[in-house]
Formats: sequence, structure tokens, C-alpha cells
Amino acid sequence: MKSTVETLSPTRVRLEIEVPFAELEPSLKKAYREIGSQVNIPGFRRGKVPSAVIDQRVGRGAVLNEAVQEVIPTQILAAVREHEVKTLGRPEVEITEFADGQPLKFTAEVDVRPEITLPDMNDITVTVDALTISEEDVDEQLKGLRDRFATLKTVERTALAGDYVQIDLVATVDGEEVAGGSATNVSHEVGSGQLVPGLDDVLVGMGAGDSTTFTTQLVGGEFEGRDAEVSVTVKSVKDKQLPAVDDEFAQLASEFDTLDELKDDLRARLTRVKRMEQLYSARDLALKAVIEATDVPAPEGVVKDEVESRKESMNDQLQRIGASFDDYLQTEGKTEEEMDAELNEAAVEGVKVQLVLDTLADAEDIQVSDDEFGHEIVHRAQRAGVGPQQYYDQLVQAGVAGAVFGDVRRGKALGVVLERVKIVDSEGTALSLDDLRGAVDDHEGHDHGDHEGHNH
Repeated sequence: MKSTVETLSPTRVRLEIEVPFAELEPSLKKAYREIGSQVNIPGFRRGKVPSAVIDQRVGRGAVLNEAVQEVIPTQILAAVREHEVKTLGRPEVEITEFADGQPLKFTAEVDVRPEITLPDMNDITVTVDALTISEEDVDEQLKGLRDRFATLKTVERTALAGDYVQIDLVATVDGEEVAGGSATNVSHEVGSGQLVPGLDDVLVGMGAGDSTTFTTQLVGGEFEGRDAEVSVTVKSVKDKQLPAVDDEFAQLASEFDTLDELKDDLRARLTRVKRMEQLYSARDLALKAVIEATDVPAPEGVVKDEVESRKESMNDQLQRIGASFDDYLQTEGKTEEEMDAELNEAAVEGVKVQLVLDTLADAEDIQVSDDEFGHEIVHRAQRAGVGPQQYYDQLVQAGVAGAVFGDVRRGKALGVVLERVKIVDSEGTALSLDDLRGAVDDHEGHDHGDHEGHNH
């Protein structure tokens, strides 16, 4: 095999490869074996069909084509190793010359990792919002906690916003009941907007036993977009009663004896959440600053593949919720061209981030241990709801286990960035990575531990 490499741009090369016909012989023999095991020719056992018969029945050209398709990837790999080319993405192959008994000549254009000169991370400063926890923030957390321990009491009055009502609903179009448009004994918070549009407007002022009808536009099903008459009957009205905010409430809602202790704990939890927000902000700002300080060309082929991957992922998610890409565009008020431009911009940014972090990982000789890789596999498997071994086997089968390895390595490189850049808050206070990661404390087991998630 002979090969040459031509640089087309800082991010793309063309390999010209010539393979003597003799080097195709092993692949030709394999192609004959595989085709022979697939065809059924009377008078010959499957897998024992002579080459001459296969040439006559299937055609020599089909065999040559299968052999070439197997040879090309291995020859590209050999050329890449010979010329020490750091490839990215999939090569575009064009066969330029080939005939039976003659050398195979082809070209392969492929994106390559550009040479990148990294800036001195110590010269980069990023500014995050200062950490402030107000009494209003703590009170908002208390309000969420009170809602969890609220009780509902039946009242003999008409409904107000914030009340809970027990209702029956029947939707009809031109006198015909809508499939799935009826429900009985539904509990609904008046004013929440959780059910059909217009319902909350008519519920205010209705009492137990009252009925009325109103018109609403259906948003799904057979009559989507049509006006429907909805009949609603109120069975009961319940008032939401919140517990008093005192020491007794603290004992009910948490492991603390006093309200002050509970508020201190809420403040500490909010502080940890805000610290994490600062950390994420510092991460994003640091990456942006490093990219701006680095001349990073984005390989077009890799960006194109990334855009297609993101679009495919978006379509899969939309299909899972029964929506189409056109529906999404209409909801977002964007054209397909505008969405493609956004996806392209995001893909370019993502590819640049990967290139910078890969370059840094090489410069720092960052390694990934088996434990680190295994931990990431376990974490991803849990999110996917499958066993770690099954998840890993799926990665190997799809040929993307190396991509996960690369993600872990880039994550470690990102840690190096955050350790070296200077991070200050908007009040001028210098923050260390340890400050942002926060101290590990013993509050994980509290009964009210899930309330802090409402902020995200």
C-alpha cells in the first residue's frame, strides 16, 4: 500500500491511497466465502460453492465490491497511522481507479484535529454572581415546606382561587361526547391552570352541587383545534389550610426542635445550591474565555455530523411525546432555517470545547483509570435504567465506548481549567474551587431534603 497526505485546511486532509491487487486477495477469498454461505445454488452445498460458479451466478463485480468495502477502512487506518494524522469524524471516500487485477486507487477526505496553542489559564479571570441569601429566599423555602404539610377542609361556600374542588367534566363537540374528554371526581386546584383553558374562570364562585358549561378549544385528539362545550359539576369545595410557622411546625416538618434551627438549615441548603450555581456559571464562563483566547477552527464535517446527531435526538424526544418537528417549530415561533442556524451554532461551540479540552488533556497527559471509567458507566446506566454490564455491552456494540472514555477525560481536563483560572464574584471576592464545591456536611438525611430541588 502506498499513500500520500495533502492538507486541505487546518482541519481537513485528503489521503490518496493505492493498494496493489495482490493485497486484495485475502479480502477476495473472504468475500467468496461469505457470498457462498449466503446463496443457495442447486447441486452445491451452502458454503461449498466454487468461485467460478459464484462469478457466473452472482457476478465477479459483486465479489470485488464486497472485498473493496472491507479493504478501504483498514487501508485508511494504516495510512492514518503512517502519516500520524489525528482524525475526527467519518472519512468521505471516493474510488478513483479500480479494475479486476489492477491496483485499487481511492481518496479519503477526513477532518483532523487542528494544532491549537492554549492560553495561560492563570491569566484568565471569570466573574460570577455574588452569593446572597435573603430572608425572602428562606421564606420561599418555608412556604414550599408549609404546602407539603397543608390540610384540606371541606367548606360550605363558593370556590375561591387556591381552593381545591372535586369536579366532574364532560366535553362534547356538536353534541358528540369527545373520546377521553370526560372525567369524574377530579381534584383540581382553582387557578392552577392544570386542566382545560377557561375552567378556572368559571369555577370561581361555584359551590357544591353547582353545574355550568363553557367553551374551550381542544388541543389534541380527533377534534384538535375545534371548539368544545365542556360541562362541569362541582362535587365539593375544600379550603387549603397551612400550618402556623412556629417551633411546633419545625418539629413536624423536620428533625429540628425550633423554627430558628430549621431556618438556619434552610439557609445552609440554599447556600450549597447557590454555590453549585456559581460553580456551573464559572465552568461555562471559563470555557468560553479559554475558547475566545484560543484560535480554534471548527472542522466542518464534524460540525455537520454533530448537527445531524442533535436534530435526530430532538426528533426522537418529540416523537416520544407525540409531537412533530413542525409542531415544535410552531411552538417556538421559528423557521427550520433559524432552528438549523441555532443547532449549527451550538454544534460549533460544542466541537470547539471538545478540541480545547482534548488538547489540554494531551498537554497534561491526563489519564483515565478503570475506576473512573467504571464509575461513569455505572452513573450513565442508572440514568438509562439498565444494568452497568448491559449498558457497557450496548456501548461496545454501538462502537461508542471510546466516546464515553473521551468524555471522562475531558471532564478531568475541565477540572484543570477551573483550578487554574481566577474566579471572583461580582463583589470582588476571590473564590477557590473548594469554596464552590462546598463543604460536605451531615444534612443529607433530613426529612425536608427534597425541597431545595424546587429552585432548579
